[in-house]
Amino acid sequence: MTLSNEKNQLMKNLINDHGIIASLAIDQRGALKKMIAKYKPQGATEQDLIDYKRLVSQTLTAYSSSILLDPEYGLPAAKARHPNAGLLLAYEKTGYDASIKGRLPDLLSLWSVKRLKAAGADAIKFLLYYDIDEEKQINEQKHAFIERLGAECDDYNMPFYLELVSYDANISDSDSLEYAKVKPHKVNDMMKEFSKPGYGVDVLKVEVPVNMKYVEGFTDGDMAYSKQAAASHFKAQSQSTHLPFIFLSAGVNASLFQQTLYFAKASGSTFNGVLCGRATWANGVEQFVLGGEQAAITWLQTQGRENIDALNAVLAQTATPIKLD
Repeated sequence: MTLSNEKNQLMKNLINDHGIIASLAIDQRGALKKMIAKYKPQGATEQDLIDYKRLVSQTLTAYSSSILLDPEYGLPAAKARHPNAGLLLAYEKTGYDASIKGRLPDLLSLWSVKRLKAAGADAIKFLLYYDIDEEKQINEQKHAFIERLGAECDDYNMPFYLELVSYDANISDSDSLEYAKVKPHKVNDMMKEFSKPGYGVDVLKVEVPVNMKYVEGFTDGDMAYSKQAAASHFKAQSQSTHLPFIFLSAGVNASLFQQTLYFAKASGSTFNGVLCGRATWANGVEQFVLGGEQAAITWLQTQGRENIDALNAVLAQTATPIKLD
């Protein structure tokens, strides 16, 4: 990669000694509130979010190359992270307005790239929901939005991580067999689009191109892809971009995510790491709500660390190192 000296150094802050992005993600806001509320009938408070993010950061970042947080509830966690762990900060508002067609993106109104950099960020992350087949008027708004965001990051020499989550405007359930059949096209073609230089993206954070629950050998039910077909989609994904790209865990359990990475490698994928969230720390939420901070710390120090250690071992065998100047 050819980057400015400052951006190159910031990118190095986010990778491990082997050139792999082994990052921990806990920038969830709405999703984390729901996870906490499952065990707390009166609902999650802002302090609940702040405290759990802090516990995850102070306990697990010693074993991660970096952590992704949000500036709304995550700044205390950013300060609590291990000194060797880099910091990504999210720039998007959580969720989207379902009453408006197109899942249009929006920025946190009190933040800017300049302010996120001043808060200690080594990179900016932005989440975009995107349907490659949606009407042109909607997608052109998204294209212009990301162009502006890329330019803002470039002005401040900040690495720009773009998280892409695919959907189909005509299929309500993205976990369905119907959507699984079109997912490879949705994921790989949107990667092609946002790899164009005009967007200023440095790293793509993306889904795997198939729903593994419908892959031959991974399911006892409906099948959307043979192993051979699924492998071809992983290989095509790598060919769809010249940018470094990393996988998100999409909420699947740790075991399935690790199996997916092995399958990706065997298929010829050249992915460069992960930004892994719920697969690592989700089961600690119950301990936090029902048992308090010490119970959560105990879980994070044992099962949480085991999840990260196991994932790091898999990454060492499967991920392709990023080559920086």
